[in-house]
Amino acid sequence: MRGRTVKVLLIITFLLSYPQIIFAADKGTIDSGTTAWMLTSTALVLLMVPGLAMFYGGLVRTKNVLGTMMHSFVAMAIIGVLWTVCGYSLSFGKNILGGFVGWNGDYFFLNGIDDRITKGVPEYVLAMFQGKFAIIAPALISGALAERVYFRGYTLFIVLWFLVVYCPLCHWVWASDGWLYNAGASGVIDLAGGLVIHVSAGFSALIVALFLGRRHGYPKTTMHPNNLVMTLMGAGLLWVGWFGFNAGSTVQSGLDTARALTMTQVSAASGALTWLIIEALAFQKVTSLAFVSGILAGLVAITPAAGVVKPIGAFALGALSSIACFYALKAKTKLGYDDSLDCFGIHGIGSGLGVLLLSFFIRDSWIADAAAEVGNGWSIWKQLLIQMKGIGATITLATIGTLVICFIVEKTVGFRLDEQRELTGLDQSLHGEHGYGLVNSEILS
Repeated sequence: MRGRTVKVLLIITFLLSYPQIIFAADKGTIDSGTTAWMLTSTALVLLMVPGLAMFYGGLVRTKNVLGTMMHSFVAMAIIGVLWTVCGYSLSFGKNILGGFVGWNGDYFFLNGIDDRITKGVPEYVLAMFQGKFAIIAPALISGALAERVYFRGYTLFIVLWFLVVYCPLCHWVWASDGWLYNAGASGVIDLAGGLVIHVSAGFSALIVALFLGRRHGYPKTTMHPNNLVMTLMGAGLLWVGWFGFNAGSTVQSGLDTARALTMTQVSAASGALTWLIIEALAFQKVTSLAFVSGILAGLVAITPAAGVVKPIGAFALGALSSIACFYALKAKTKLGYDDSLDCFGIHGIGSGLGVLLLSFFIRDSWIADAAAEVGNGWSIWKQLLIQMKGIGATITLATIGTLVICFIVEKTVGFRLDEQRELTGLDQSLHGEHGYGLVNSEILS
């Protein structure tokens, strides 16, 4: 009797679970290892946003620390909403407008992906992972306009830049029918946003800096960082988060993931050490600011290349990027434009260098795979031409789009802060707060 009861219960349990088993099979199989890594990577990339806020916040003057950090944090909300509503669709939908951008009605408000699994990962996770990239891209530009813009002007700027510059670039480079994704024999190589994020943000930053003009007193007045300790901590968070940024972009948990993570570490360390050596030779001392600048130079250079180069290539890209960025910052001083926190000098120059020079450091196994797919249609020089095409397209869209957006923002809600509010500082004049509590406003500098 007891045995029959057990059999009946087992049959009932199977029948109740049977529809769920069939339903799950229709959706595809989840790879728990890859999904776990992609969830971790998504969190790591989001961690980079407060890291960036700390990095930038420590570099500005005391009276602007909160306002500057708000530029990074508000992107988490504004772009977070836009990405869910339409950004994912514009970036990864099918070609519309002649391939300028994409669209997929299923991606509107993410309505159509509730039970969809892609590459063994719930598409919700992939959408959120990409959404974190979209958040940090416009936040990077805030370094060029620090200490001199209306908050309302900045928020409108990042909305328009996201729609006009970021989403089309993302579609061109990463969507399966994007024209740069399919350029030449192998498509443009950009693992984690060398073009889509750093070159676009860097050149947009240059346009914004030129459009707004210099801060009052620059360069005659010395504008010391208010808290380099916070900047160091921010740089540390960026370095850690970058492992999710690059290794997560492989969308797997395997050999390619290990390669991307390793190249990220090697290039960051190489960039930091190279900048310290340059500064020691030039000034007979090393500074914390030099160290964090070198970290970023190495990280932005390896971002497009982490999936295709070996350690020697990562070491070379980190070192060469630090050298190029060091002299780019010196050139800024001579040219006199006010890119407040050197977004163009680091992100535009460093990552642009990585996009181009990766062609000379591609590992043999990747070349063999490419040759197997396209026969004799691939070569280093052909790949370099494709990378140059990607650079040219990115710079063109970023510069023209950003210039138009700047005019729109200035003529509608206002962009450049008036002189009195700028002298008072963003924290008090725009937010009614002080970043350091009871600090007397009269001694803020």
